[in-house]
Amino acid sequence: LKLQFLYLIVTYYTMCDYPEPIFAELNKLFSERVAVLDGATGTELQTYKLEEEDFRGEEFKDWTCDIKGNNDVLVLTKPDLIRQVHLDYLNAGADFIETNTFNAQVISLADYEMEHLAYRINYEAAQIAKSAAKEVTEKTGVKRYVCGAVGPTNRTLSISPSVEKPEFRNVTYDELIDAYTTQMEGLLDGGIDMLLIETIFDTLNAKACLYAANTLLEKRGTRVPIMISGTITDASGRTLSGQTIEAFYTSMRHGNLFSIGLNCALGTDAMRPHIERLSEIGEMWVTAYPNAGLPNAMGEYDETPDEMAAQLKEFVDARIVNMIGGCCGSRPKHIAALRKMVEGAAPRPQGTKSDVMVLSGLERLVVNKETGFLNIGERCNIAGSLKFKRLIKAGDYDAAMAIAREQVENGATVIDFNLDDGLIDGVQAMTHLVNLCVSDPDIARVPFMIDSSNFDVVEAGLKCVQGKCIVNSISLKGGEELYLEHARKVMKYGAAVVVMAFDEEGQAATESEKIRICKRAYDLLVTKINFPPEDIIFDPNVLTIATGLEEHNNYGVDFLNATKWIKENLPGAKVSGGLSNLSFSFRGVEAIRMPMHSVFLKHAIGTCGMDMAIVNAGALPVFSDIDPELVKLLEAAIFNNQDFIPGKTVTEALTDLAEEFRKKKGGPVDKQEDAWRSLPVTERLSHALVKGIVSHIVEDVELCRQDKEKYPKCLHIIEGPLMTGMGIVGDLFGAGKMFLPQVIKSARVMKKAVGHLIPFMEEEKTGDATSQGKVVLATVKGDVHDIGKNIVGVVLGCNNYEIIDLGVMVPLQTIMDAIEKHKPHIVGLSGLITPSLDEMVTVSKEFKRKKMDIPLLIGGATTSKMHTAVKLHPHYQNTVHVLDASKSVVVVGSLVGDGKEEYLEDTADMYDEMREEYWAGVKDRKYLSIADARSRKMKIDFAAVPPPQKPKWLGNKVFCYELEQVVPFIDWNPFFQTWQIRGKYPNRGYPKLFNCPEVGEEAKRLFDDAQKMLAEICKDKSLQLKGSVGFYPANGDGDDIIVWEDDTRTKEATRFLGLRQQVQKEGDAPYLSIGDFVAPVGHADYLGQIVNACFGCQALVDKYKAANDDYAIIMVEALADRLAEGYAEVLHRDIRRDFWGYETCPEMSADDLIKQNYKGIRPAPGYPSQPDHQEKAKMWKIGEVMKDTGIELTESMAMLPAAAVSALVFGHEQSVYFAVGKVKEDQVADYAKRRGTDLKKTEHELGFTALAYDPDGEN
Repeated sequence: LKLQFLYLIVTYYTMCDYPEPIFAELNKLFSERVAVLDGATGTELQTYKLEEEDFRGEEFKDWTCDIKGNNDVLVLTKPDLIRQVHLDYLNAGADFIETNTFNAQVISLADYEMEHLAYRINYEAAQIAKSAAKEVTEKTGVKRYVCGAVGPTNRTLSISPSVEKPEFRNVTYDELIDAYTTQMEGLLDGGIDMLLIETIFDTLNAKACLYAANTLLEKRGTRVPIMISGTITDASGRTLSGQTIEAFYTSMRHGNLFSIGLNCALGTDAMRPHIERLSEIGEMWVTAYPNAGLPNAMGEYDETPDEMAAQLKEFVDARIVNMIGGCCGSRPKHIAALRKMVEGAAPRPQGTKSDVMVLSGLERLVVNKETGFLNIGERCNIAGSLKFKRLIKAGDYDAAMAIAREQVENGATVIDFNLDDGLIDGVQAMTHLVNLCVSDPDIARVPFMIDSSNFDVVEAGLKCVQGKCIVNSISLKGGEELYLEHARKVMKYGAAVVVMAFDEEGQAATESEKIRICKRAYDLLVTKINFPPEDIIFDPNVLTIATGLEEHNNYGVDFLNATKWIKENLPGAKVSGGLSNLSFSFRGVEAIRMPMHSVFLKHAIGTCGMDMAIVNAGALPVFSDIDPELVKLLEAAIFNNQDFIPGKTVTEALTDLAEEFRKKKGGPVDKQEDAWRSLPVTERLSHALVKGIVSHIVEDVELCRQDKEKYPKCLHIIEGPLMTGMGIVGDLFGAGKMFLPQVIKSARVMKKAVGHLIPFMEEEKTGDATSQGKVVLATVKGDVHDIGKNIVGVVLGCNNYEIIDLGVMVPLQTIMDAIEKHKPHIVGLSGLITPSLDEMVTVSKEFKRKKMDIPLLIGGATTSKMHTAVKLHPHYQNTVHVLDASKSVVVVGSLVGDGKEEYLEDTADMYDEMREEYWAGVKDRKYLSIADARSRKMKIDFAAVPPPQKPKWLGNKVFCYELEQVVPFIDWNPFFQTWQIRGKYPNRGYPKLFNCPEVGEEAKRLFDDAQKMLAEICKDKSLQLKGSVGFYPANGDGDDIIVWEDDTRTKEATRFLGLRQQVQKEGDAPYLSIGDFVAPVGHADYLGQIVNACFGCQALVDKYKAANDDYAIIMVEALADRLAEGYAEVLHRDIRRDFWGYETCPEMSADDLIKQNYKGIRPAPGYPSQPDHQEKAKMWKIGEVMKDTGIELTESMAMLPAAAVSALVFGHEQSVYFAVGKVKEDQVADYAKRRGTDLKKTEHELGFTALAYDPDGEN
């Protein structure tokens, strides 16, 4: 104790030089140049070949256990050696050195029975490092700094060491806090300049370390910079404990961080995409110190200093880092090379503070307008589920965990855990259950809400979760002091918080009480302790209505009004609530309770802005599916309209209805010739393959397998008669004598044959058949469409290419990993929606950066030869556009044969010419300024030609039409285009196609197969149609459309942005924007929208995949797509004729509808009339699309399921379909401003097809 006190006295005076100004110094340094950290102390120590006696020294010569390998103790036994290592790195040019304390905490030191030395080792290590830094600072005049190195320990809080006991942990959160506190006390007393918490493989360990660090610094009344460095353990892009880089960042950002970054585990090249992502989202400085490559077979690192510097130079040139250094395998020569490389380089600008709520489990959840309403699963709440309560009391935690998993599967975006019960040990139960749930990735991917009225139980839960949680809850019930104490702890744990509307006087029941308490609670958090407003969630108390007591009748209105006030007056704050309380009077009558919750949510979300609620995610009925009369009754109860039914109160009416439902026990019920068989078996196989006959293939293949004299191994059958047959197929297809549907039927037969042989081949261990070459195919990140890609895969497979299909939504790193693993001859990328084009640019840039030479094929509906020439080929010279599957065999054959180089050269010459022509054309084309274009807009006289009447309802309704209602409205032309069946004039298009001499017979056969499958689907209802239709008060405002919250037209719900035509036209033709078609303010006009999809396709695809039936796969995908489009056509018809009712002409034929011979239009965001896909997010928000229909919108604005349609509906008779075309810089700058995004992001998301200039300045 005396020694420690002396250390404190000495340290006080040594630290007084710059205790707080360190932040200003380092911010200046990191903003002016790229700083350099030292390399690996352990790697350098290994070069000294130290033995046991070196580690022991004089002090530990009689130690009771071996201590060789305990590098940290060398600060006591070999201090001069440690100092020399520091000097070597400093003299090499390091700005920062780390103390030799990576494992110097009691937990790791216990392996050497040295835990009692933890404080001393850290103190001495800091003193040694400070001494070396001071010496070099004085010698060079350039200040050097010491980072107190804090490693992750050899334990993990998120993962059990026992497979049999996933809930078990061999260390606790509190034990880690104690261990880290002792370590950091020694480091701080020893004079370190900053703390570096590094090599984080378990985020929860790091959260404990941050808790310890911030608590210790508060206690000492000082601050030092805290630097965080995680580690990605493999190519999955996740930490060892399973978090994505975004989730890791979200879990760390609360800890008063100076910087965040990555080190260790990966070499420089593999680390880059993760550092890029950190640089994009990071609000603080970003650091990177990778290994010197990956260890070789002997565990050594071979990457030279120049190689490491060359790779890290890409980080520096891209301005994604502020400090670089080396980890395992790096030595002073590596650091010297880095120092030289960064001279004069500009650092990454510091990130900006975000005010958006972000939560995390294993994955990140951004809570904003695009996310929409959050369903918080209630079934892991003892108060919300009797079944869950029984399981917890019985100790059946595995079954309880299954309930959590089911909640996530049913759509819960957050899981609520509440174990409050007088007969349950809350702390023990919460720890057990949460430890189990974090071990299940299906559950742990979503954020957790730790829910208890006992704050000890809350803390127990928080100590088990690596992600950013929500705490439910704190309140003013115990007074301000306790309220703020709990809030400070929540901040230190890195959680968001639910604040209950309670104070010292009790629970807020009325609107005024709710507002008063929430305002006071908000002000205390924001002004007293600087709690992030975006992480405050108010629960203004959902109380029970329809109890029979008059004073309870207005509780629904009180909550709704208070919610609206909070959202309008407390910036950043969110509102949540537990819905089960609302309907508690009718417990046991789910036929009333669940509809009541849906009706209440409809108003709470749509009108008042409620952000989230604790609900049974799988039990809520869709609002539009509820009996309209029941809706009216429930609304009367919610809005306290007691006179709704003459002669009885609403409560009495609901009570009578509940009794009827009880009597019904659960409530209302919701609405070829056979001559070829005599041929020799080899000829039969060829015949079956060419004709696509699957019925006898297994028996014929088995006959061949039994003929061991002719076919000793199964491989010989594949390489013999089967490939001979497929060769005939390929030749016929190449010559235009077979068509795609026939080829795919052939592939089905081939797969069936090979599938029969595979088990026997495994016994023979014959390996794979030889192939023409390997092809990796992927639909790029952001796109979910794969029909075209699947067809290409089948066609190439039929031509003896080995296909590695990576699926849809494939990230760049997955593509690169597949290339490394499979060593393909070709990579093919597919995309249907516009954002796919930008992702293809990203991939082509990475191919160039990696200096690859694999041909990169580009295909898909939005791709084109011109886009490839202009935007892809300049980045990667081996890029080739392929028009469709019929061309793929020829192109791939050219690229895997001897003529590859000549083919690529010819293609490059062609693309160079096209690129020059394109930019010349763009430059020659004349454009109006946006101001002039607006002055020549389409000016509809809305007084003379008024907008259509008000729709029959405002808001959203969900419709589920039967398939039979939609089939007559299918447009079959795109179906035949999918199958690449094209007729020749005059027999183009359906149904004239059937008369075409070349393809008519096959087209009719294909059509008949489609009708047969369609009949089966209609019969078994294996596909289902679901769609949402919405109508909203709206007015045009320049280029844009204002959507109002209600018909008072006083508050905007959202604003659809428009782009205006700028390409100069002849004569007086107007320059159009979607805003022209909606009447301006002062007129009563409306806007509609449709979002619909065909569900069930993936289940059928999986079924046909299991049967190796490619023909059926592509057929069902094509039919699902046609049904979705047909459904949109039917819904639009019903809007015009019924729901909105502005079209009174006689019923149109399906052909007239397809030709768009109707009044009004239904354009879609992301397409010609408004090329910005991001506008879809507003449709999903106002239409509550995800909640009501289950149709998802990915971050790249692709719809799931893929067979989906979205459109805005304009009713005015003068509205017309048009294409914006290309737009100039002046409009894009103005659009970015209206959009609220920076110019680069706006240009990136509008993309090549919309811009009349090159945003990258390359042309």
